[in-house]
This record gives sequence, structure tokens and C-alpha cells, in this order.
Amino acid sequence: MSDAPTSDRPKLRHLAIVARDPEKLAEFYSDIFGMELFHRDPDGSCFLSDGYLSLALIKHQLDGDTPVGMNHFGFHVADTSEISAALVAAGADEPAERFTNRPFAEYRAMDPEGNWFDLSAHGFGGPRPAAGADKE
Repeated sequence: MSDAPTSDRPKLRHLAIVARDPEKLAEFYSDIFGMELFHRDPDGSCFLSDGYLSLALIKHQLDGDTPVGMNHFGFHVADTSEISAALVAAGADEPAERFTNRPFAEYRAMDPEGNWFDLSAHGFGGPRPAAGADKE
């Protein structure tokens, strides 16, 4: 198997962390790593990008069961139906359409160990990668 990336290979482009104080974390990642805040939800969730990967800092809800910490990751894919078919063929559940006002991912799926991930054909928002960034 070649290590060289191909243009049609799905790209890991999104990480989501459930945070008690998304604003404080957004400031930290902006100040230390130069990440750019590109979206803020009314609940205080913050979305940043380094120009390549988006980082969602999701506001922890005290009345919910979702723990603080890593929540999910997301792949930018050329064709969600092709990836969905491959997941089903591998024995996974068919990805579920995401009904949300956040425009960042169309589908949610789960790997064999129960880790959630998103699939998006249109991307995850924020600054776009520099030309040639996929070749790194």
C-alpha cells in the first residue's frame, strides 16, 4: 500500500470535543496555535480551523449524558453514498442523516468499536486548506 495520498481518499478534517468552557478553549487554541474562530453557536459552542482541520468545541450540557472530552471526528469525502455503501458492506449500520442547523456534516456513523464519526461531501467550514495541502 502506497503512503502517497490520492485525491479521492477520504480526508480526516474534523475533530469535536465536548467542553465545559468552549470560549476559554477557543481562546487557548487561537492564542497558542493561531487557530481561527469561524463559527459560534448560540449555546456557546465554538468552531475553529487551522486552515486544514476544523475543531468543534461543543458546549457541555449539564443535563445531558455526553461526557466532557473527545466526542467524534469527521471525514471529508468525495461521495457520501459510496462511503455509506462501503460501511454497510463491511457490516456497519447505514450512516444516519444529520438533522441540525450546523452546516458542517451530512451524515453520522459509528465504527465497530462505537466511535462516532461524521461524513461530509461539502466539508466542515472554516478557512480552506492552502493549495497543495493534500499532498503533505
